[in-house]
Amino acid sequence: MSEKMKYLTFSYDDGVTQDIRLIKLLDKYGMKCTFNLNSGLLGVESSLLREGQHVDHVKVNAADVRHIYAGHEVAAHTLRHPFLPRLTDDDEVVRQVEEDRLALSELCGYEVVGFAYPGGGVNHDARVASLIRERTGVRYARTTDQNLGFAVQEDLFEFMPTVSHHNEWERLFALGERFLELRPDDRQIFYIWGHSYEFDIHNTWERFEEFLKMMAGRDDIAYVTNREALLSGNPDRAGKLC
Repeated sequence: MSEKMKYLTFSYDDGVTQDIRLIKLLDKYGMKCTFNLNSGLLGVESSLLREGQHVDHVKVNAADVRHIYAGHEVAAHTLRHPFLPRLTDDDEVVRQVEEDRLALSELCGYEVVGFAYPGGGVNHDARVASLIRERTGVRYARTTDQNLGFAVQEDLFEFMPTVSHHNEWERLFALGERFLELRPDDRQIFYIWGHSYEFDIHNTWERFEEFLKMMAGRDDIAYVTNREALLSGNPDRAGKLC
C-alpha cells in the first residue's frame, strides 16, 4: 500500500442499520470505509423525512458495534449529534467529542482517532476545530465541504471530502473516471462521504454498486480507511482496527 499513490476511501455517518448492507457491498468489492458513530444514541430507533420519503434512522446497538464494523474503521461523531458551533461552552464541545471517542474506543477495542463534524452546512468553525485539535485525542476531523479534488490537504482538522454520493451521481462517476486515469507522482486521495440511509430514499443501492464495481480491482489503487488514507506514513500512527 505504501508504494501506491492513489487512495480510495469512504466515510459514512450516524451508525445506522443500513450500514450493515453497505458493508456487505464494500466487502464484496474489497473497499474500506470509516463509520462515524454517536455513542450516546446507539440503539435509538427513529425515522426521517427526506425528499418526500420516510426512511428508517435506526442506530446500531452498542453490543454489535465491534462485530458490524469489523475490518473497517470506527470514528467519533459526538455523543448526541449537536451542532457544535452553537455550543458556546468550550468544555461541552470537548465533552461531546472526547467522551464519544473514548466510549467508541472501549466498544471497538482500539483507540479511535478520527472524527466527522455532525450536521450539514457550516458545521464547524475555527474555534471548534481548535478545541478538537488541542483538547481531544482526535487526529483528523472531516467536514462536509466538498472540494471535488484529490490533492493531499495540510489541515487534517478541517478536512474536506472529495464528494458525497447523494444526488451527485453524475459528478461521482465523472470523478471516478478521472481518478482511474490518473498517473500521479505524489499521493492522491479520492474521499467519498454520505449516510447509508440515503440509499433508501430513491433506492440507489444498485447505482452505488455500479460505482464500486467500476473502481474495484485496480492494482494502482489502495483501498483504505480514512485513518490509513490521512495518517499513512505518520510515525505517531498507532493501534489496530476492528
